[in-house]
Amino acid sequence: MSQRRTPSRRRVLQSASALAALTLSPSIIRKAAAADADVTGRLARYMVSARDKALPDVVMTECKHRILDTFGAMVSGARMHPGEMALKYVRGLGGEQQASVIGSSFRTTAVNAALANAMCAHADETDDFEPVTKAHPGSAVVPSALAMAEKEGGRSGIEFIRAVTLGYDLTCRLLMALGPDLVRGSHRSAEGTSSTFGSLGAAASLARLDEKGMRYAISYSSQQVAGLWSWVKDEDHVEKAFDFAGMGARNGLTAVTMVQAGLTGVHDVLDGTHNLFIALSTDPKPEEMLAGLGSRFYITETAIKTFSVGYPIQSPLDAILTLRKQNGLTPGNVKSILVKIPTDATGIVGTSAMPDVNCPHLVAVALVKGAVSFVDSHDQALMKDSKILEQRAKVTVVGDKALMDPAAPRGAIVEVEMMDGKKVEHFTKFPPGTKENPLSTEVVSAKTRDLIAPVLGAEKAKKLIDQINNLEKVKDIRSLRPLFTA
Repeated sequence: MSQRRTPSRRRVLQSASALAALTLSPSIIRKAAAADADVTGRLARYMVSARDKALPDVVMTECKHRILDTFGAMVSGARMHPGEMALKYVRGLGGEQQASVIGSSFRTTAVNAALANAMCAHADETDDFEPVTKAHPGSAVVPSALAMAEKEGGRSGIEFIRAVTLGYDLTCRLLMALGPDLVRGSHRSAEGTSSTFGSLGAAASLARLDEKGMRYAISYSSQQVAGLWSWVKDEDHVEKAFDFAGMGARNGLTAVTMVQAGLTGVHDVLDGTHNLFIALSTDPKPEEMLAGLGSRFYITETAIKTFSVGYPIQSPLDAILTLRKQNGLTPGNVKSILVKIPTDATGIVGTSAMPDVNCPHLVAVALVKGAVSFVDSHDQALMKDSKILEQRAKVTVVGDKALMDPAAPRGAIVEVEMMDGKKVEHFTKFPPGTKENPLSTEVVSAKTRDLIAPVLGAEKAKKLIDQINNLEKVKDIRSLRPLFTA
């Protein structure tokens, strides 16, 4: 009588892996696993050289805008619930006093500071966004650069700008190599998946790693790439702040500081068998990791928000406020509002319990108040306000396939029917803050001032804004410490 053999755990896992591998065609695997492509080496060598290469003037300006915008997000976020939780957590960890924690009076390790400051940066939906990849580069990259610059000491504003620029490039290029839609289609978040590489780029540049060190840091970062789209179920924005920014900042700093400590690793994680691309994508394009490096700078392509809300709501708010101004819309003369957004955005901002990512709620706020301030977008009480609820009942949000436009992936159409039967509509293709509709230094400075002055005071806020707008003249990033700490 034959005995039935129970398959071992190892065999089960091997079988599952084999089945999963079948989703990639042999030609895709061969192309993505080509060892002679040397994606890892070429990227590592660029990362080494980028810290000494002058950037075009326009890139310098756009980078300073993103740094300033992210400082605004960090400082304001330090007084939001997710930021307060992050500060409480890292304060309890203690550790060597290597880097500052935003809006506080204590320092901790660079890894812990990056984690806390990044969570602050995404605590209030103020941080920037890249429309094609759906990445949120600034909230992980800038805190990582800040933590490493403080830890190392003697890092100038120019070095900081170049490091942040590199971090943005790695953030977005990883998603382009994996395929942004493929990442999101597999229940992973683009934000979490990319933020570790953004942190890696910024931190490794300021750590001044050589090519071998860059290779190892890329490998340690690749092992930590993660992020699930389950964040949409978060009701408090706390885990979301970790998922989008804190996790990646922590991971990138961990990778770089491990290499600094002498830990060795795999030198070609982006090439050959079992590489990152074939592990995480069914149709990887590894060359996208290198395409345009040194000539195309993603930091010039992210959108700076004019409203502190989830990015898919930027265009709807711009559209409803435009219609309100043009047609004298009021709660009393509006019968119904139809908001059309890209189909991939409805699950993000359609019915969230968080006010700053709830499109129907914020459109109602805009109609009632004629504006949506930072305070408005985070006010839980407004979610229960009878006046807002009455107008919210008039708002319908639907996905529109026609708005799934790669050239304008976050446009929106708002159609309003008035009580007298008149119908008006507005299409916002590119909201203010996009590369097609950019903000001036004065506007970015004003946004940042409104966010940080209530926390730091008017005098500190002015000095910090002036220093960042002239960051290329700063000799040591640590000289900014008194301006962003309590």
